[in-house]
Amino acid sequence: MSLIKGIYAASMSVLNDDLTLNVEKTIKHAEMVIDNGCHGAAIFGSTGQAQLIPISEKINLLNHLTSSKHKEKYIIGTGLNSLGETINLMRVSKSLGFNRFLIMPPAYYKYGDKEVIEFYSKIVEVISDCEIVLYNFEKLCGYKFSIECIEELVKKYPKNIIGVKDSSYNLFENLKIDNFSVLPGSESKLFKGLQLGCSGIITATCNATSSLARKVYDDFNDGQDQTVNQNLCDVRAEFEKYNLISGLHTYFSKKEIYYKNLLPPLSILNSKDELDLLNNLEKLNFSLKNTEAA
Repeated sequence: MSLIKGIYAASMSVLNDDLTLNVEKTIKHAEMVIDNGCHGAAIFGSTGQAQLIPISEKINLLNHLTSSKHKEKYIIGTGLNSLGETINLMRVSKSLGFNRFLIMPPAYYKYGDKEVIEFYSKIVEVISDCEIVLYNFEKLCGYKFSIECIEELVKKYPKNIIGVKDSSYNLFENLKIDNFSVLPGSESKLFKGLQLGCSGIITATCNATSSLARKVYDDFNDGQDQTVNQNLCDVRAEFEKYNLISGLHTYFSKKEIYYKNLLPPLSILNSKDELDLLNNLEKLNFSLKNTEAA
């Protein structure tokens, strides 16, 4: 087991006009964010519309993802409420050579730490040699991890529970576990997180900000002055004025029209919000040229 360190994008899914998953363009997008500076990418995270994409289409993409030039740099999100379907998708992923997973507790029902520990225990009991990044996002699933819950899971399964993506931001300042990756879900938490011992970030907006985020990360590790962190945080703040998925797809649709396709009930920004977003990003000297691989 090795720590997950660095800049990770919650990679976007690109859809055809009939709203089926465009496998080639989705993989190309994930490769692009890594080429632009990300150390890796999470496939089928929330930003990738994981909760809306059929399992059959996920499996089809995973079969093609084995041929990606960055195969070793992907974390596979499950995006499923069903324990059985989560395990089945993990089995398929593992058979294809993918062993790291981003797994959020099921949404909809109310539960506490005891039930969450049982949920992940059931997964590890079946898929005993997997590596799991816990996904802490109360806004989406209704549950917020406690430090005690994570400590208990790591104690029970030290080789399996290897990190947490913290999008509720109640963990990254105070969770301290040896050989465990803490990864806030926002660029605005990157520099502070690194100062506190976090391993990096996994974020939606790293689809667009990968080169800036990588410079903040590298400058911190090299002991250099932070010259772009404020710009990075300002760009994140502009995207946060809107639904992040809607804003990102609107932004990238200026590069390729397919990005306008989103699964309902998601949608791209209206014309006013689109203009405001693009104008405000331009004022920050941030545009699509920032997403062009070197």
